[in-house]
Amino acid sequence: MTAIPKFKYIRSEKLMQMYRTIPCQHCGSGASTCGAHSNQSKHGKGKSIKASDHFAATMCDNCHKLCDYGLSRAESVAMWWKAHVKTVKLLTKMYGEKYLKLVDYYEVAE
Repeated sequence: MTAIPKFKYIRSEKLMQMYRTIPCQHCGSGASTCGAHSNQSKHGKGKSIKASDHFAATMCDNCHKLCDYGLSRAESVAMWWKAHVKTVKLLTKMYGEKYLKLVDYYEVAE
């Protein structure tokens, strides 16, 4: 029997604060942004646990709610992924090595 490898979660208040320093990466609003965690199990999302902190996209409250509750599953995944890629690219540009050390996990695909 093959054991399922345990998911390695990253929890970082510094990382979550960085998400709040940039505008929404979906609509561009600068009001009340946060790190919107992925809702995909491959990113660590479970029944009662959020995905790992490095799988988040900066979104405003309205876009976050739309992504979580107002779209089909496919639309939600596409919206979140596009915002996530933009978030990673912008935070990498702004914070460089400081950001990359917190999220040292994968390369963002185009």
